Amino acid sequence: MEVAFIVAASPGEARSVGRAQRRTPWGSRGAAAALRPCEGAFAPRSPNSPLLQFLGWREEHPQARRPESRHLLRMLGPMSARADVIGKKRCLVIGGTRFSGVYLVKALGDLGHEVVLYNRGNRQVQPIPGEPDTEFAARLASTSTIVGDRTKPDEVQEKLAKEEFDAIYDMNGRELADTKPFADMYAGRLEHYVYMSSAGVYKKSPVMPHVEGDECDPKSRHKGKRDTEEYLDEKGLPWTAIRPTYIYGPLNYNPIESWFFSRIAEDRPICIPGDGAHLTGLGHVSDLANAFAAVLGSKRVIGQVYNIQDRKAVTFDGMARLCARAAGKDPDSLRIVHYDPSKVDLGKAKAFPFRPQHFFTSVNKALSELDWKVEYDLINGLRDSYENDFRKRQQEGRVERDFSTDDIILSQSLVRA
Repeated sequence: MEVAFIVAASPGEARSVGRAQRRTPWGSRGAAAALRPCEGAFAPRSPNSPLLQFLGWREEHPQARRPESRHLLRMLGPMSARADVIGKKRCLVIGGTRFSGVYLVKALGDLGHEVVLYNRGNRQVQPIPGEPDTEFAARLASTSTIVGDRTKPDEVQEKLAKEEFDAIYDMNGRELADTKPFADMYAGRLEHYVYMSSAGVYKKSPVMPHVEGDECDPKSRHKGKRDTEEYLDEKGLPWTAIRPTYIYGPLNYNPIESWFFSRIAEDRPICIPGDGAHLTGLGHVSDLANAFAAVLGSKRVIGQVYNIQDRKAVTFDGMARLCARAAGKDPDSLRIVHYDPSKVDLGKAKAFPFRPQHFFTSVNKALSELDWKVEYDLINGLRDSYENDFRKRQQEGRVERDFSTDDIILSQSLVRA
């Protein structure tokens, strides 16, 4: 029987799930987490056993497993960041109309804060999938937008010179030039500048998971984000940076989980580079939004960086099998094809959504210092994405069907035995 391997991305949890073996740190809180059911694991038959109760096992309420009900449960946000606890904050969200920004706007609004968006006005504010119409209408009425282009410093100055904010959430800056106009204008005028960075800044390492103090790669394509972190610090702004790995969930415009779902839906081979054993980290967009919201009003987080993803990492093969489960298909029915990426020339075309390397982080720092926790494990997060996004787009004929790179790989005899 083929097993999807899932590895804990933080100390205190099981480091590996094998074919017939689990290593468990008995006596730690991680022991209970290590025994929770996951793809390929041998789960205890009864969650009510005395041993599991001793280890801190808590069976999730059955309703929480239903994807359509999870948004209401998961977007409650950090209690310590509520407006009635820290005072109502006026928050500028740069972006706010796509994916993670949409979830953040809801998280801040649900906590009672005033939200102002700054963007080009090309997209309307979206509801979170599953959000009741009445709640969305109320949130929309309390959210305002300043239309402007962040890439034009003079326009930023013109539109925002007279506006005061307690916090700025910079959700879509990629290069220092994107953020510099806001940082220069609001230095000395803010309680908090919260920046969407990336775990992609870390240098590839044989020692995993990545932690916040790891060396950064000066040649990374995310170098601009690291430059921005340094500039915010040099300017003396009260900044915090969030470094997610791969973000997934409903409204995702990047082909992460949908890459797998689209192939599974058409019973196509899943072409995976290497031997499929590389481990990667993913985090649900709702968990990411709650982490952003959790830093608001906290002095402890000033000048700090936080990694955000699920507690665990998953192999490439394991991701394929979990996506099959989320789509209601038998993982054993998949045809996973491994190939040598060094022997295929696809030009600039991207044949696979993940880096062909181990890439995952520890979230211990965020768990210990923020009023935050991982609400979505990977299988439930993928079910949420499938049910509340992919399947609906599939029914509406909005799923991209481009398998050209797969066809090249399969036709050139690049498949590994």
